Amino acid sequence: LIAAVVIFVIGVGIQFVPYGHDHTNPPVVAEPNWDTPRTSELFYAACGDCHSNATVWPWYSNIAPVSWLVQRDVEVGRTYMNVSLWGTRGQASGEAAEVIQEGEMPPAIYLIMHPAANLSASEKQELIQGLLASLAQ
Repeated sequence: LIAAVVIFVIGVGIQFVPYGHDHTNPPVVAEPNWDTPRTSELFYAACGDCHSNATVWPWYSNIAPVSWLVQRDVEVGRTYMNVSLWGTRGQASGEAAEVIQEGEMPPAIYLIMHPAANLSASEKQELIQGLLASLAQ
C-alpha cells in the first residue's frame, strides 16, 4: 500500500514539471516548393508532427513523463529538419528520402499511436520520389 501511495504521489508531482507542456507551434516562415500536393499530404501524415511547425499535440502529450518524450522528439525533429523554416537555415534534407527508404523514419513508437503515418509500400515510394523532387537543393 505504501508503494502505491508513493507511486501515486510521484505521478502527480511530475505533472508540475514545466517541460513538455508548451504546445505552441511557431509560425510557418516558408515551406519547400512541394512537387505535388500529394507529396505534402504524405509528408504531413508521416513526418509533419516532428519536422514542421504544424505539430498536432495528442492528448497524451499533456501527461508526464510521456509529455517529456513527445516534447523532446518534436524539438529534435525540428532541429534536424523543419519544413516550416525552409530556406531560412541549413536543413538536413539530403537524408530525408534515405531514412524513409531504410525504415528508420517514422519511428516504430510513433506509428503505434499514429496509424495514418503507417504508409503502405507504394505510398512510401511515392513520398520518397516526392521528397527527392521537392527537397533537392
